[in-house]
Amino acid sequence: MLDFHDLLRRVVDRKASDLHLKVGSGPVMRIDGRLEPQGGEEVTAEDLLALARTLVPTDRAGEWESKGELDFALGISGLGRFRVMVYSQRGTVAIAVRHIVPGVPSFDSLGLPPAVPRLAEESQGLVIVAGPAGAGKSTTIAAMLDVINEHQCRHVVTIEDPIEHLFRDKRSIISQRELGSDAPDYRSALARIMRQDPDVVYIGETADYETARGALGLATTGRLVLTSMPTVNVAQTISWLLHLFPVDEHTMVRASLASSLKAIVVQRLLERPDGRGRVPAAEILVNQSRVVENLLQLPGAPNLETVMAEGEYYGMQTFDQSLFQLCKDGVIGIREAVTTSAHPHELRASLQGLGMPMSSDY
Repeated sequence: MLDFHDLLRRVVDRKASDLHLKVGSGPVMRIDGRLEPQGGEEVTAEDLLALARTLVPTDRAGEWESKGELDFALGISGLGRFRVMVYSQRGTVAIAVRHIVPGVPSFDSLGLPPAVPRLAEESQGLVIVAGPAGAGKSTTIAAMLDVINEHQCRHVVTIEDPIEHLFRDKRSIISQRELGSDAPDYRSALARIMRQDPDVVYIGETADYETARGALGLATTGRLVLTSMPTVNVAQTISWLLHLFPVDEHTMVRASLASSLKAIVVQRLLERPDGRGRVPAAEILVNQSRVVENLLQLPGAPNLETVMAEGEYYGMQTFDQSLFQLCKDGVIGIREAVTTSAHPHELRASLQGLGMPMSSDY
């Protein structure tokens, strides 16, 4: 019989980020980015179906039955909070659990460049934090919200699916809304948000037309909007956002971005050389005149990678610049840097210029 409570305790004790349960396999945990089978008996279809029925909130059981999947938060006394995804695969139930580390980490502990915490000082506009799944996007945004909460008197409204980090009001007041229980979807949550008198709005993910339109609309009306996207670099992030809109609206969207975008931060988590945890590498675009030229597609506008590479004064950097610095500081290994790089040959040459030993394996 599956002991779910014991599995969650092991997740917490081993500092795993995720737990996976599927029929025909034993439990698997993700620790420091790597999947590690936990041994034990194979999980049965009956066990997972019974477990899902006990975990799914009663008031959302109908949603699970109709959609075949459900994402929700789970709090367990003595263990903490978890994000649970119940879904179907090959006609059986599967469950993925993400451990939400209690509290909101400081920017010092996250190891992000100084340009990122400065974004919490913005009074209005759009800030996008992007990256692949498990890259720490929601943690970075939570740290921004905590800085706002600590130092500014503002009304922050979050729209999350589900709520991950819980905030206690400090200088700000924070209203946290969860999809499924407080609003059916992002579109509905954004429809009347202006009547809630927000200064800051956090939209958990922008992945469809209605949400993107709402985010841009808020950002152009004097609110600070924070949101995440599942993209892997700055150029893809802008392309992703544009393609959420019909082609005949792209000129308008580019103009809105040029006037309201504050920054795009794209991050990935990389392994430390000693295997003890992971650190973020970040690509950062900060809006300024050369970025505006690119967004508006003005003749002769430089590409965004060039702008970031030459924009250190504004806090900008490319992924390769971030990888170079992390490797130079000994925070990540040469192999990790080169294999992650978008331009591995150029990065190899830069690292060789520092006298670092290169291997034919990378």
